[in-house]
Amino acid sequence: MNPVEHPFQFVAASYLTRITNYTTTTLGEMRDALEACSDASVFYHTFQSLERYHFLTEGFSNDFAQWVLAALNRVELAERMAALDIRRYLALGDLRADLLRVIDEFSRSDPRELSRSAFEPFYFCESVEVSLPLGDPAPTLLEFRHGLEKLGSASFHFHFLVSRLRLHLRSNDFSQWFANELGLETLAQQTNQIDIYTNTLESARAKLLYFIDRELAA
Repeated sequence: MNPVEHPFQFVAASYLTRITNYTTTTLGEMRDALEACSDASVFYHTFQSLERYHFLTEGFSNDFAQWVLAALNRVELAERMAALDIRRYLALGDLRADLLRVIDEFSRSDPRELSRSAFEPFYFCESVEVSLPLGDPAPTLLEFRHGLEKLGSASFHFHFLVSRLRLHLRSNDFSQWFANELGLETLAQQTNQIDIYTNTLESARAKLLYFIDRELAA
């Protein structure tokens, strides 16, 4: 396979975490803080929490849902919040709006839920992204494979999931390059169909390597 005009540039991604001024001890306080917090905070407790707990294929990787379950013991609400699939969202504002809607719908039947005290507080944090080019660009699928094999989990998460917010597409950096630069539409579709919720980041990477090896052997 010949080198392409636009090689794939892997990125080394890391995140600096800081605690915000929002601390909540009731569902009502959680709702108000969620409405007022930064997009970076919404990102940290949803997209970024999925990367932090990537090794879990069961339970809630959404921090908000986990707190509602563990600190408020509201299983139904926790399940509703966790059911919001972040792969559907191309803007953090839309995700925030749906989280607020779920809380509002739950508390509408019994407003007293908003003032129920939690077992422990929730501390809103936010994530500051730092990203730099990693290694030489990959001009062929084979060289891309070599780079992917050595890629850290945070960088894989950056290209595979966080890219949706950057691209404003229900896709990822890998699939876009496969389709637009290599003309490999099937590989692009297979990559985009890898489920990040039923796979860890490592098993998702393993599946992608399998698809690439099959393409290279064709």
